[in-house]
Amino acid sequence: MKLNLLVLRCANIDDSRKFYEQFGLTLTKEKHGKGVEHYSCCIESVVFEIYPLVKGQLACNSRLGFRVQNIEQLITKIEIHSQYEFNGKIIYIAVDPDGRKVEIS
Repeated sequence: MKLNLLVLRCANIDDSRKFYEQFGLTLTKEKHGKGVEHYSCCIESVVFEIYPLVKGQLACNSRLGFRVQNIEQLITKIEIHSQYEFNGKIIYIAVDPDGRKVEIS
């Protein structure tokens, strides 16, 4: 089994797009038929999408993790809220515009 889709529901999809593009993602605006506008990109074989929250819905408390090649450059662009060590490596924690913790290694 392989994960092939991850959808985040976000209060402001433009703020979230800007946040996640700092990780090196290129998110494209899409709309399918009568559906809502959203952003999408592929990370290897996984489709990553940012959709607006449905009125009255709360953003989930999920945690994401990204392994990036340019970690030193990235952590100068975004606010790092905490960090910890795991298996001899520093894992940095940022928070996205909806309050989700995002691990960066």
